[in-house]
Amino acid sequence: MSDTARVAGPVHVIGASGRSGAALCRALVARGVAVVAVVRRPAAWQALGIPGEMRVAELRDPAALATALGNAARIASCAHARHTAAILAAAPRRARLVLLGSTRRFTRWIDAHGSGVLAGEVALLASGRPGVMLHPTMIYGAQGEDNVRRLARLLRWLPVVPLPGGGRHLVQPIHQDDVTRCVLAALDYPWQGPQAMVIAGPTPLPYAAFVRAVAAAAGLGRPRIVPVPGWLLMAAAPLTRLLTFLPRIRAAEVRRLMEDKAFPIATMTATLDVRPIPLEEGLARTFTP
Repeated sequence: MSDTARVAGPVHVIGASGRSGAALCRALVARGVAVVAVVRRPAAWQALGIPGEMRVAELRDPAALATALGNAARIASCAHARHTAAILAAAPRRARLVLLGSTRRFTRWIDAHGSGVLAGEVALLASGRPGVMLHPTMIYGAQGEDNVRRLARLLRWLPVVPLPGGGRHLVQPIHQDDVTRCVLAALDYPWQGPQAMVIAGPTPLPYAAFVRAVAAAAGLGRPRIVPVPGWLLMAAAPLTRLLTFLPRIRAAEVRRLMEDKAFPIATMTATLDVRPIPLEEGLARTFTP
């Protein structure tokens, strides 16, 4: 990527105290880039100890958000994509925008989360503004992330692992380090208009293989996977609220296991020059003390 693509000055990070936001801020600081953290809860940001200016703004407060973003040249939003329209209204017209969405916008079973992401994408694409909405698949490996570690806790207790269809549906998780690298590259890219792009791990694999890989990385034995009808697992999911030694499982999570979540990454690698790390390497990073 040429140096002419780069924009000098700080990066305004919305949602800087969240998992992806904090990871991005640490990476920016390591690069010597100043951070302006746009946060709702000052104490959460201050507890992270990351250098940077803090500006407090509620995303539902247009005036406060416009003040926080008043001189921004580059904006990275790690807040939910449902807030895209508010961010567009508050951001300077020429600011470069990088927004995190989610591949949940592609699900067959649209929910409030997915419909909010879709609405955010529509707002960005209709705006004509320079920037991109990055749609990550399931993110793992962030500090405080609960996808993989929760699964490992579950595997410690279950003698068998009941999965709809035996876990044959595909997943393509992406490590937080690769999400951060994608956002950094997108902040430097000379977008000529608005775009949307999926970012994902290198290779899709059946969910059963993902479960086995997590177990191996966590130092557990090879799990015994048992096919169970999806409707039965969804009906049983509320019972996990009563079994306090198990992580809670929601029926919607079971339902999402019954569709493939596999995506091509040619656009990601060609445009952002990010080649995601293999799952085994990402899990090793996740479970290394």
